Amino acid sequence: MVLLSTMFFATVASAGIVVSIDKSAQRMTVTVDGVQKYVWPVSTGGKGYTTPSGSYQPFRMEEEHYSEEWDDAPMPHSIFFTQQGHAIHGSLATRNLGRPVSHGCVRLSPANATTLYNLVEKRGIYSTRIIIQDRVPSAKVATNSPINKKNGKKSKSKMSSSPLWKLYE
Repeated sequence: MVLLSTMFFATVASAGIVVSIDKSAQRMTVTVDGVQKYVWPVSTGGKGYTTPSGSYQPFRMEEEHYSEEWDDAPMPHSIFFTQQGHAIHGSLATRNLGRPVSHGCVRLSPANATTLYNLVEKRGIYSTRIIIQDRVPSAKVATNSPINKKNGKKSKSKMSSSPLWKLYE
């Protein structure tokens, strides 16, 4: 288990671009070389449709893609991350960003999809990692002194709001 965790975090840390999607918050955070660059609202899978959680390597990009499954719906600036057709792409339904209403893809505003597409195209899909989680975990961070010298009681742990993968950069 430790080996798998180490391999996972080594892969994430070595990726030039990390796209982290928090489905509970409907938010995407884009980190480049360990520096947070963008935080955008997204729309993931709605009722009856799932955006799969996990860590992915994108494998295909299409500037202009139309969904054969969904009546040729436009999916501009698509970055595909599953063989089942899940992608990050632009959507004109910007009023729905921040709510889970997609058919399983990760929707962005057209401008943000263009920015992400151009960044991944420039840096390369093999330098990119996509991490999708139901809820980005917080990690407990121990305080320097576990015992309060005034009253002899244990100090309370502090919580970090950083995504788990950021702890290993």
